[in-house]
Amino acid sequence: HVQLVESGGGLVQAGDSLTLSCEVSGRPFTSWRLGWLRQAPGKEREFVAAINWGNPATYYSATAKGRFTVRRGNVKNTVYLEMSSLKPEDTAVYFCAVGDGYSAPSSYRYWGQGTQVTVSS
Repeated sequence: HVQLVESGGGLVQAGDSLTLSCEVSGRPFTSWRLGWLRQAPGKEREFVAAINWGNPATYYSATAKGRFTVRRGNVKNTVYLEMSSLKPEDTAVYFCAVGDGYSAPSSYRYWGQGTQVTVSS
């Protein structure tokens, strides 16, 4: 069983940066990925970024590429999503999740509770 806890959300202004953390307990399979996904009000949950659990390969959505960075921390069971040049349309609840998928939310098996990010214009 794997548990995930996100932190770091908050209210920021457009153009600001924010870093989210995901602390993972348990033992994800090395073939799995840890993904960051988000859900805005009235919208479907969407993929943002992911990192392989067993190696540092990363993946990004088109909207995240160039502005967001996903990385493992020095404490290996912590993964960060570093977000810069934030826009009001980045406002959403951000979730971290692990599973054997990539961009499809249904491919992730374990989820955190989410952390709210609000970007004001």
